[in-house]
Amino acid sequence: MTEPDKQDLTSRRRNGWLGRWQALRGNGVLGINARNRRYVMRWNVRSKYPLVDDKLTTKRLALEAGLAVPDLYGAVRFQGELIHLDELLAGPDSFVIKPAHGSGGDGVLVVTDRRRGLFIKGDGRALTLRDIEFFVSNILSGVHSLGGIPDVAMIEYRVRPSRLFDAISYRGVPDIRLLIFRGIPVMAMVRLPTRASDGKANLHQGAVGVGIALDTGVTGHGVVRDHVIDEHPDFGTPLAGHAIPDWEALLGIGARCADLTGLGYCGVDLVLDEDRGPMMLEVNARPGLAIQIANQCGLEERLKAVEALIQVPTDVSERIALARALDAEARPSEVGAAPLSGGSGAAAAATSPPQKARRVLLPKVPAKP
Repeated sequence: MTEPDKQDLTSRRRNGWLGRWQALRGNGVLGINARNRRYVMRWNVRSKYPLVDDKLTTKRLALEAGLAVPDLYGAVRFQGELIHLDELLAGPDSFVIKPAHGSGGDGVLVVTDRRRGLFIKGDGRALTLRDIEFFVSNILSGVHSLGGIPDVAMIEYRVRPSRLFDAISYRGVPDIRLLIFRGIPVMAMVRLPTRASDGKANLHQGAVGVGIALDTGVTGHGVVRDHVIDEHPDFGTPLAGHAIPDWEALLGIGARCADLTGLGYCGVDLVLDEDRGPMMLEVNARPGLAIQIANQCGLEERLKAVEALIQVPTDVSERIALARALDAEARPSEVGAAPLSGGSGAAAAATSPPQKARRVLLPKVPAKP
C-alpha cells in the first residue's frame, strides 16, 4: 500500500464510524452496552425491578413515603370489569388511562373534557364509552405492556401543566427526567411535547428533550430525533435560559425515589402541576441516554465521580448539594435564567416558520486533558 493510500485510509477511519466512536469516548459519552454492564446490571438488583415496572406498586411506595403523585381514580384488572367502567368514569370530567406495565408512553389516553355524553381528547376528537371500553380492553390484553403480558388499566388524575410551559410545549404535559445514581441526581432534562409527538412527552415519538443544569435549574440546548435545536420546532420560541420552578423540591423527590425503590441507577419522571406543584409520575430502571445529547455533556465522568464516593450522604439535602457541585464543575459556563412566558402556543405555531435542525454526532464538550 502506497503512502497516499495509507493516509486516505487513516482519514476515512478518522471521519467514519471508528473516528466518531473515539470522539464520543473521548468526550465521556456513555454507550448503551456500558450502561447495561457497568450500571444497570451492577447497581440494580433484579428483585427490585417489579417495584418500578408496575406503576401501581410505584405509586403505592411513593404515597407511603409521603411523595405527591397523581390521584388514582380506579383500576380495571379483568375484562369482566368493563361493564362497570361507566361507574369508574362517572366522577371526573378529565382523566388519564394508562397501562400499569406500559413503556415508552404507549397506550396512554388523555381525556380533557366531556360534552353530551362524549369524552373529548386533547386534540378535540370525541370518543364514546364504547371506544374507551375497547381501548381499556387492549390494555388488559397486554397490547401495550412490557413483554405483552396481561396488564391492568389505571385511571388517574389528569395533570394540568404549569402555564409557564405554554410557550414551549404543544398541548400535552411536559415532564422532567432526573437521572439518579446512588441516590444522587447526575443529570436532568425536560421533555416537551410537539405536534409530531401528538402532544406526548416521548422523545422516540418526536418530543423535544432540553437539558437542565442541576446547579441552577436553568434550561440549555434541545434535541429532537438526534438533532440539536435552539427553538421549539412548532412555536419558534427559544429553549435555553428558562428557570424551572420548584427545582429544589424536584431534585429532592428524585433523590427520595431512589431510596424507596432501592435502585442504584434509575430515571425518575416528574411533572409540575399548575395547582398541586411537583409530582412523581414513575421510575425507570433502564433510563435512556439521549439526556447526554440534550445536555451537550457525557455521563461518564459524573458517574465515575459518584461511584468513587466511599460513603454517600443519607441526608437528601446533602446529596442535592453534592449533585449541584458536580454539575457546576462539569459546566464551563452558566446560562442566564429567564422566566418562561405564557400565551397561546397554537397561535405561535401557526405563524412561526419551520426551524432548521443541526444533526450532531457527539456533544460539544471539552475533552479531558
